[in-house]
Amino acid sequence: MMHSNPYIIAEIGQAHDGSLGMIHSYIDALSLTGINAIKFQMHIPEAESSQFEPFRVKFSYEDATRYDYWKRMSFTLDQWKEIKQHCDLVNLEFLCSPFSNLAVDWLEEIGVKRYKIGSGEVTNFLILEKIAKTKKPIILSSGMSSYSELDKTVAFLKELKVSYAILQCTTSYPTLPEHFGLNVIQELKERYQVVVGFSDHSATIETCIAATTLGAEILEFHVVFDRRQFGPDTKSSLTIDETKKLVVAVNAIKKALDNPIDKNNNDSFKALKQIFEKSLAINKTLSKGHIITFEDLEAKKPKGYGIDASQFNTVIGKKLIFDKNQWDFLNEDDLQ
Repeated sequence: MMHSNPYIIAEIGQAHDGSLGMIHSYIDALSLTGINAIKFQMHIPEAESSQFEPFRVKFSYEDATRYDYWKRMSFTLDQWKEIKQHCDLVNLEFLCSPFSNLAVDWLEEIGVKRYKIGSGEVTNFLILEKIAKTKKPIILSSGMSSYSELDKTVAFLKELKVSYAILQCTTSYPTLPEHFGLNVIQELKERYQVVVGFSDHSATIETCIAATTLGAEILEFHVVFDRRQFGPDTKSSLTIDETKKLVVAVNAIKKALDNPIDKNNNDSFKALKQIFEKSLAINKTLSKGHIITFEDLEAKKPKGYGIDASQFNTVIGKKLIFDKNQWDFLNEDDLQ
């Protein structure tokens, strides 16, 4: 039976800081880590935002408004096409979250396999309807949504016959362990009977490892070259090197989960048991006729050269038929 490894998505988000050169550097660096997909955010300022949008975090030196920031973060349709081509070239799926209906039009023109919906768009039925019309599957982040909100979105997607997966996600940066919500992975599986994953902002690799152990089939996290870089998500991101380690770790964990061990069957340890387990011996020189006491006994490696050490009780009180030297193994035919 074939089991697939978790589908691993590294999100660049705003870590490129508006630089096309930086985006291409990320694609090249991440192509060597073993991830499956690289995720972008498509911000088309005039379609998604306005001058009235407040800053979530005031971190920017050169942008007077959040709208100016989105302008600096945005690329043209032709630039996006080049980004997609680069991803194809290095065999990474180009994944992108649209934040406007216009962005969906662009992504259709670029050519995407599926759509990623960010936590803030779960209740944006306008964009969900737009995406549903493309007939492509959706990965839904559930970060800011209660079950009652998610239920409505799921009902909406079902009605439109859209295939979807859900990611447990906590929208806090960086996420602390008490907010990971690892328990929600199983809850989502049971409630919606779909593929469930985990979207992480903890800036540690163990969170995705734990999520894999608990059944997450998709893993998503932010990446950055260095957490000291500029940007809203850098502190809650993994580095490229950490990403490499995460991929190895979660694939190993998945392999372990796919190969349960039968604790009743220890045939594979026969040779090792022979080496590590022990036989009874005597710890002093003893004469013929000596009655064996507990104090006379030692257990020595390997197994099979004397009576099994586990059977020591059976020899206590028995009589030696021969003289025995210190440290000799003790066998049935030495005793009566």
